[in-house]
Amino acid sequence: MPPDQPLVLRDARDGVVTLTLNRPARFNALSEAMLDALGAALADTAADADARCVVLAGAGKAFCAGHDLREMRGQPRLDYYRELFARCSTVMQAIRAVPVPVIARVHGVATAAGCQLVAACDLAIAGESARFAVSGINVGLFCATPSVALSRAVSAKRAFDMLVTGRFIDARTAAEWSLVNEAVPDDQLDAAVADKAAVIRAKSPAAIRHGKALFHRQRELNLADAYALAGEVMAQNMMEADACEGIDAFLEKRPPAWAKREG
Repeated sequence: MPPDQPLVLRDARDGVVTLTLNRPARFNALSEAMLDALGAALADTAADADARCVVLAGAGKAFCAGHDLREMRGQPRLDYYRELFARCSTVMQAIRAVPVPVIARVHGVATAAGCQLVAACDLAIAGESARFAVSGINVGLFCATPSVALSRAVSAKRAFDMLVTGRFIDARTAAEWSLVNEAVPDDQLDAAVADKAAVIRAKSPAAIRHGKALFHRQRELNLADAYALAGEVMAQNMMEADACEGIDAFLEKRPPAWAKREG
């Protein structure tokens, strides 16, 4: 890749922001520079008032092959590894901090921290030839940080099976296990992602932003606290102009005209 090419490409059209990992010769391995670039792109997108949905994709033959093992072996120091994995964890949490849905567009392989990226996204659509693994165990390294996102996306036993065997699962299995939402023919992947983004883009921006924040927060609470939080968020949402407009439009049998979000 030419040195002047950005490591993460950003394209924004009609409210859909596409972030493309752009290190195809290394299967989009998450080098330190790539992590910094992705973190910055996510932060910029989180602050973008026009963003309605985000698509996370990979250039070349793969979505993401995980950490850059060659770079990691070049600095065999405990403090370096602590900082590296903390940096990666911050990026994964930045996906959650983006106030609109983030869709992983997965092709090729998504391994180790690449599989973690998929699990960290709110939604994921994969081409049917895509494969997934948390394969660090094959080189003597348990994928501890990927296990956090993975075990929140699939059942504990399925996550642990992947983690201790390092085996690959195909896209259909990933869909059955809820690691991805859909597995589609490879030549329909872009259309499926675009359709999902278009459906989200057509909804109330205010409701989507309330909804993403609430959905993830309530899952970490006990039942009573989750209902208390959900009730408060729903009450606040009802005070939004979009809720008034949406209900009026439904009662009047007409399409809603959502308010443009400011700032």
